[in-house]
Formats: sequence, structure tokens, C-alpha cells
Amino acid sequence: MVTAASARGRPAADAGRARAQRVLLGWVLLGLAAFALLPWYFPQNVPLWQALPGIFGGTETASGLVHALLHGRPWLWSGTGGLALCAVAWAWVPAGRPQGLLLVAGAGLGLAGLVGSGFTIGTAGWSFELLDGWFGALAQGQFGIGLGGALVLLALLMLLGAGVARLGYFRGDFFVAGAVVFCSALLLLFVALPVGKSLIGAFLGEDGSFSLGALGERLGHERVWGLSCVAGGVRCGVAWNTLFLALLSAAGTTAMGTLIALFAERGDTTKGRRLAKPLNVLALLPIITPPFVVGLGLILLFGRAGLVNQFLEVAFDVTPTRWFYGLFGVWLAQMFAFTPIAFMIMRGVVQGIAPSLEEAAQTLRADRQKTFMTVTLPLLKPGLANAFLVGFIESIADFGNPIVVGGQYSVLSTDIFFAIVGAQYDQGRAASLALILTGFALAVFFIQQRLLGRTSYTTVSGKGDAGMATALPPKVRRLAIGVAGPWLAFTLVVYVFAFVGGFVQTWGRDYTPTLRHFTTAFALAWGEHGLVWAGTAWNSLFTTIRLAAIAAPICAAIGLLISWLLARTQFVGQRAFEFGALLAFAIPGTVLGVSYILAFNVPPFELTGTGLIIVLCFVFRNLPVGVRAGTASFKQLDKNLDEASTMLRAGTATTLRRVVLPLLKPALVAALVYSFVRSMTTVSAVIFLVTAENELATTYIIGRVGNGDYGVALAYCTVLIVLMSLATTAIQHLVGERQLGRRKAAAA
Repeated sequence: MVTAASARGRPAADAGRARAQRVLLGWVLLGLAAFALLPWYFPQNVPLWQALPGIFGGTETASGLVHALLHGRPWLWSGTGGLALCAVAWAWVPAGRPQGLLLVAGAGLGLAGLVGSGFTIGTAGWSFELLDGWFGALAQGQFGIGLGGALVLLALLMLLGAGVARLGYFRGDFFVAGAVVFCSALLLLFVALPVGKSLIGAFLGEDGSFSLGALGERLGHERVWGLSCVAGGVRCGVAWNTLFLALLSAAGTTAMGTLIALFAERGDTTKGRRLAKPLNVLALLPIITPPFVVGLGLILLFGRAGLVNQFLEVAFDVTPTRWFYGLFGVWLAQMFAFTPIAFMIMRGVVQGIAPSLEEAAQTLRADRQKTFMTVTLPLLKPGLANAFLVGFIESIADFGNPIVVGGQYSVLSTDIFFAIVGAQYDQGRAASLALILTGFALAVFFIQQRLLGRTSYTTVSGKGDAGMATALPPKVRRLAIGVAGPWLAFTLVVYVFAFVGGFVQTWGRDYTPTLRHFTTAFALAWGEHGLVWAGTAWNSLFTTIRLAAIAAPICAAIGLLISWLLARTQFVGQRAFEFGALLAFAIPGTVLGVSYILAFNVPPFELTGTGLIIVLCFVFRNLPVGVRAGTASFKQLDKNLDEASTMLRAGTATTLRRVVLPLLKPALVAALVYSFVRSMTTVSAVIFLVTAENELATTYIIGRVGNGDYGVALAYCTVLIVLMSLATTAIQHLVGERQLGRRKAAAA
């Protein structure tokens, strides 16, 4: 007997099967077209658009099909064979487990053949003597993979995900399975592979052989774990210094970011509402600044010749000292640098708290103070945990602040840097110290998971919520104003002192106002062919903007996709998947840069010296902020929203785009802003990756600082801050605010 419900369900099921078959066919056709019509290898000396006409010609620009037929590279047929098996599965095997098995076999064969041959057949050359007579040429190795090979690999990954879904995993959802497979491949290739190549040096002795004794000697050194400072000695080991500093910075930035977010979103006074937007801009100022600018401003204030020491000497006859350099100076600089990250994470969480829950508590005669402590604060727990985790990892991986104001207070990141670039190059010691950093990050990650547990923090559901956000209790409001207000004012003072140097002749000697430094960097002139970018900084500025603009949306999209997978799916290896998304954050930028050179200097992924490797470094270095911001926001979204969309016959991709994404606008803004501005201002991660053709703004500034030309460096920093402020405003305007259907407080 056929029921009405089953009759209504048949068209939807048939439509779903037809859509799935179209998806399979689309990926198969994309892979075959890329194999036949696009350059298989990365063009060595010409841009991609100039290489396209040569797909049927030379060895550098030919397609995979031409290479396999004419240029003696038969291993490329493995990719086509895998695609052919997937085509057979689409055409002749009905949907179900048999089709899934054939899809997995075909995609697995193609991936294993292409990736395996890519890592084993290098530019040194291989000779297939038995096949010489068939193909008429020796197989002389290969270059790094190009657009054609990348698209074939992408098609095979998506077909592998489809096969896994057909086997019954991920509830048979092609999109979810494909997303898990794709993101896992990205994390393995661009995080695990380079970091693993770098860290494996910790297990190698001086002769290059595997040695646990060498690892134990490096990890157990007195300089790493010494506790002489407890017994009256001069200093403790760098591991303890790093851990203590990270705990201080994570706690301080989380508390400060939370207070600023509460003041910006819940201030009930007219003054608080008027200051909300300027406060948001000022709170984000440190994150859009090159890292050494804050250190320079603090030195101008608190250094040996700073204004504070000069005032103390004149007023109280106190001899100037270097008291600022050390733990306090590094902690203060990190507070300036990382508080905005905590603020961006916490602002979205504060916005997401449902006012109806607070109104229910007040209906039960709870005052505002008790409502805040028993309802609001517990609902902030996911945001607090994620902000603390990001602050901790940022602190242990920070290099710029300790190197500028650390003095004799050594931390792991600076020791790693000197082990790599110092007179005694010791990659094994650098790798062992990086291994300790990874252990710290892993420990805090699992502690965070343990604290959050399986508690539900859902506050945004499909039900209407016309409540009005409860104003902060008087005590909390006074605390927020009393702490966050002076802090933001102090931030403004530091930046004023830091950037005045760009408008004077020579800081410390000649304070005559001038625009000479701006003219040197950004001069314009008219030539025979029109406008000429005559300044020395234009090339680096345009390159930085282009690469950062490419990296930011990719980073935000992948970060939010990973956070959605972590929040809405359960699969084997999920904890490792989540930690992999954080791993690039826990590694100091210098180590990550060296890791990328080690991993991508040879085929099959030969990227060193190109702009693409810089973009990839930007994406995966900044990925964890998007993941953590998205994870904190997903904790507040009811899963019933996804299920309701699915019941209305919307696919998973449609649900993600039309239902989930509009509710994640604060996390999207945080991911876009952070990835863009950090790409514009990062130093340590790309210092080894830049070339003369791809000079970045920060490397240009560092060069000027190294030459003692602080005026031009600070003028460039001023331009960067104005530019990134405009970019941040544009991103917030384009993304917009999420609409939760809540009442707004009436104007006073």
C-alpha cells in the first residue's frame, strides 16, 4: 500500500538521485577536460595565460594528454584511468554500495598513481627503458604540478568523497563527504606535510641518522627546562618563560577583549552607544598595524630614552634604566597585538546571546547582576574558551614582540629563529623547540575541549526572538568602562607617538615637520606614457594588496567550512582534523616559512619563488582564527535550522549558503578582516619566501629599518593603516550585520 507521504517523497528522492548523478558527471568531465586541455605542469618562465596556446606543444606548456602520448610520461595515465573507472561507475552501476566501491577504487587509483609518481619521479630524471620503444622518448622526470594537474586531483578528491558517501558514510551526503575529504587533503598537504618535514629534524642526529638520544639531549637541555630562577638564579628555561608569558597574555587578552565587546554591544548609556563604532575601530587598530610599530611606540614611551624615563629623571632624579625590556614589555606588547583578536571573537558571541533567556531570568525576579552571572556569562563560555586558545597559541608563536622588547627574556620563538639564522645553523635544535611549542598548543587544545565538553550553548534558533538585549549591570559596566576605556586611550597615545616619526625630519634630532618620507615612498610623476608610479614603495604595496586580497576570501571560506564540519558532523579522526587546522598557528612564522621551502622546493608541488606559495602561507597561517570564530558562533546555532531547511528539500550546500551563512556574519567578518590585515602585515612567516618579483610591504619596511631610515618606514606604516582601515570598513559594509529580529533600545 502506497501512502500519501511516500508518494510525496518519491519525487524528492528521484530529484536527489538525479542531482547526485549530475554532480558525478560534472566532476568526471572536469577532470578529463583538465587532463586534455590545460597545462599539466606549472609554467617555469611564462604566465599561465601565455602558456595556454602551447597545450599541444612544448614540454613545459603541454597538457597531461600530450605529455602521456608524446613526451614519455606514461605514469600520467593513472589519473585518466581513475577517472575512467569513475565514469563507468556513473554510467553503468546503479546508485548504492557497488557504485561507491567503484568510485572509491577509481579515485583512489588515480590519486595514488599521480601523487606517488609525483613524489618519486623528480627533475633528476627517470628512465623507463622497457617503455622506450613504445613512447619514443625517455621519461626525463617532471616539473611541479600545474593548473591541469591540480584540477584533476581536485576532481579525483571530490569523486572519492562521493564514493565514501555512496558507501553510507556522512548520511550519504555528497557535499559533506566531499568537504571532509577536500579539507583533509588541504590540511595534510599544506600543514601536516611542511610541519612534519620541519619537525622530523628533531629526531635526526648530526650525521642525519635517526636518533632518539639526540632528541632527548635537545629537549632536556638546561636552557630549555631549567628552574634556576626559582632558586635565586638569573633566569628560567625558555620553555617555562614561554608558557608563563602565554598564560598571562591569553588571560589578559581574553578578559580585555570580553570587556570591550560587552561595552560595545551592551553599553546602555547614550555615550556608550555613541562610542560603539569608534570603539570598534580603535580596538581593531593594533591588528592592522605592522608588528614592530607597537614595539617602537612603546620604546618611545618606556625605553631608556623614552618620555616616561625622561620625565622621571627630570622630576624625581631617577636614573633611566632598561626596566621595560623583558617579561613586562613583551606582555604589554602582546596585549596590544592580540586583544583585537579576542574582541572580534567575543563580539560575535555577545551578539548571539538570545535576550529572551535573560528576560526569562528577570521575569523570575533575578536582578541584572544575577542574570549576568547565571545566564549571560555561562553562555559566553565557548567564546571565552576559543579566545583564550587563540591568544595562547598567538603568544607562544609570536616572534616580533619578543625580539623587539624582550631584552634578556628569551622565549622559544626567538631561540628557534636564532637557531635557524644564527652563526651556528642547527635545524635539529630548532625542530626540537618547535616540537615543544606544538606540545603546548596540543595540551591547551585538549584542556579546552575537556572544559567545554558536550554542554549545549545554543541561543539562536528558528523561533522568533523579539527580545531586547539586557543592559550590563552597573558594576560590570563600570568595570568595562574603567578598564577598557583607559586601555583604548593608551592605545591611541602609543600610536600617536609611533607615527609622528613619519612626519618629522629625523626622530630624536630634528623635529621639523615634513612630507619628504611620504614623497620618497609614494611619489607620483607624469611621463611620456602618462602617470608614473615613481615612489620606491609602490611595487611592494601593489604586490601585497593583490596577494592579500586573493588569500583573504579563500582563508575565510575554508575556515568557516571547517568549523561547520566540526560543529555539524561526526567522523573518525575528527579531533586530529580539528587540531590540524590549528597546527600552523602553533608553529612560529619563521619555522613555517622554512617548512614551506623544504616541502615545496621540489616536485610535485614546486612552488618556491612564486606568489602562490606566499598566498598559501597566508591562507593556512591565518586559518585558525576563522575556524575558532566559526566554532564559537556555531555553538549558538540550533541544529534544527539546518534540519528544517533539509526537510524543505534544500540541499546541504543551499542550506549552508542561505540559512547558516547569514547567521555567521560576525565570524565571517572576523575571518575576512583578520586574514586580510595579517596578510598585509605579517613578517616572520614570509621573510624566507619573498623574492625580488614578489616583494611585500613588510619586507620593504624591514629593509628601511635595517638601513636606519625610520621616517620612510613609519610613513609606509601610516599608509598601510589608512588603507587597511578602509578595507576593514568595506568588508564590514559588504558583509553587513546579521538580523536576528530583536528590538533595538530606544534612543535616549
